[in-house]
Amino acid sequence: MDRPAPTTQRPFLHMPVPWVFVLAFLLGVGLQFLLPLSSPSSTLSLLARVAGVALFLTGAVIAGSGLVLFHRLETTTTPGEAPNNLVTTGPYRFTRNPMYLGLVLAYLGEQGMLVLAWPLLFLVLTIGYVNWFVIPVEETSLRAFGRAYEAYRARVRRWI
Repeated sequence: MDRPAPTTQRPFLHMPVPWVFVLAFLLGVGLQFLLPLSSPSSTLSLLARVAGVALFLTGAVIAGSGLVLFHRLETTTTPGEAPNNLVTTGPYRFTRNPMYLGLVLAYLGEQGMLVLAWPLLFLVLTIGYVNWFVIPVEETSLRAFGRAYEAYRARVRRWI
C-alpha cells in the first residue's frame, strides 16, 4: 500500500504574517481593556511614548525597505512559495529577516506610543510562532539556492 504524501509545512501559514502581528496586538488591546494595567508615573508614560515613536518609525523603515527590495527583485513575500532570488543586500546584510524584525519593532513602538502593557504578552507568542513555524518553512525554500544560501546563512544571523 502506498504511503500518503507527506504534508507540507504550510498548515500554520494560512494568515499572512503581518496580520498575525495585527491580531496579536488587538488581542493585547482587548486584554488591556478587560484587565487594565497603567503606568506608575506620567514621566514613565512620556518616556514610553517617545521611545514608541522611535521604535515604530525604525521598524517601519526596516520592514518597508525589505519589502521594497523584494518587490524590486520580483521575489515572493509569501512563506512557503519558491523564491525567485536570494536577497542578501540592503537590510538583509544585517538580518535574514528584516521584515519580521521591523514588524517586531513597529509592534513595540505602537505599544509604547499607546502605553499598553498586555500586548507584550502576545508579542512574545507571535515571535515564537514566526521563529519556530514561519521562518523554518522559508529557510527550507531558500535551501534551493544551495551553497550561496548556506554561506549567507553562516554570515548573517536570523534576527540580529
